[in-house]
Amino acid sequence: MVYIIALLSVIFLGLAAMVVSKMGTVVKNANGPSVEGQIGMSNRINGAMFMIFFIVGLIGAIWSFMYARQFFLPEASSPHGRRTDNLFWISMAMITVAFVITNALLFFFAWKYQHKEGRKAAYYPENHKLELIWTIVPAVIMAVMVFTGWRAWRDIMAEAPANAQVFEIVGKQFNWIVRYPGVDNNKLGSYNYKLIDNNNDTGIDYTDEASFDDFTSTSELHIPANKPVLLKIRARDVLHSVFIPHLRVKMDAVPGMPTRFWFIADKTTDEMRNITGNPDFGYEIACTEVCGQGHFSMRIRLIVEDEASWAAWCKQQKPLLTSTPELATRIPANLKAKAAKYLPADATAAPADSSTASLPKTGGVTTAVAKLR
Repeated sequence: MVYIIALLSVIFLGLAAMVVSKMGTVVKNANGPSVEGQIGMSNRINGAMFMIFFIVGLIGAIWSFMYARQFFLPEASSPHGRRTDNLFWISMAMITVAFVITNALLFFFAWKYQHKEGRKAAYYPENHKLELIWTIVPAVIMAVMVFTGWRAWRDIMAEAPANAQVFEIVGKQFNWIVRYPGVDNNKLGSYNYKLIDNNNDTGIDYTDEASFDDFTSTSELHIPANKPVLLKIRARDVLHSVFIPHLRVKMDAVPGMPTRFWFIADKTTDEMRNITGNPDFGYEIACTEVCGQGHFSMRIRLIVEDEASWAAWCKQQKPLLTSTPELATRIPANLKAKAAKYLPADATAAPADSSTASLPKTGGVTTAVAKLR
């Protein structure tokens, strides 16, 4: 490939030098009588080169596309991904056809209507019918493309189905933290960024009893296949971006502004290994926002499995409250009895007045403030 590019560069440099030298002859004779042999030869060479350039360029573009296909992502592993892929390729096909036709005419006219002695250009001032055609047809095509794209975006960004499985993913410099709803209530508890510390990376609010069985992971996200999944997305520090290429999922993680994205993964990790023929295939979640020096390390494995296997894996996980009993100090006195089942037998909790007090919840998020002594 490098040699082909180098060869083409040498050829075009030579042609450019030849054109420059011919332009000198044209400029020299601009105010005097034309020299038929010189001008005619220049036009014939330039006209021929227009056609050669178009044909070689078209062949090169086709070859480049066919060669690059091996590096394309496989078919999307989600319904919305296949829908967006179809829209993309339809748009690309329409644009490519228009590009080839217009440029074919451009290069062909340059060759066909090159200068000839005694021939005068025809004066064609206007044609209302032609102008209407080349204005209305592209306008209709563009309107259809915009409308279909808007419909797809509307459906993709609609509210998640009521039966969607909810997860939370939090970006920070420089890794992802995933929070799962516990197996007891399958409900994510509230959070508050003011509660974030070394033991509580995502700011889980333990004044909400739904948080007691929540557990976290920084190495992988397990989701069930063929079931709606709702990702609740936020960032702890700077702008990040959640990207799951094989599922065609991409959404920014913005500090102070939670976002979301829901999808259905309909191909398990094992199925994709069979489809791709790669036994080491694995989905991954990456960050596509340059978020700092360690941006390259922001990746986490995504495991898509059947619902039974996913449920069994979840039951094996320990709530964050179990693995970090120090968090029990944040549980209000009236909820300590309910939290006791998640705490080790020897865990001790601080008095209630040393924990955080909660204010009324707004939008599902509890605002907590530390009591001042």
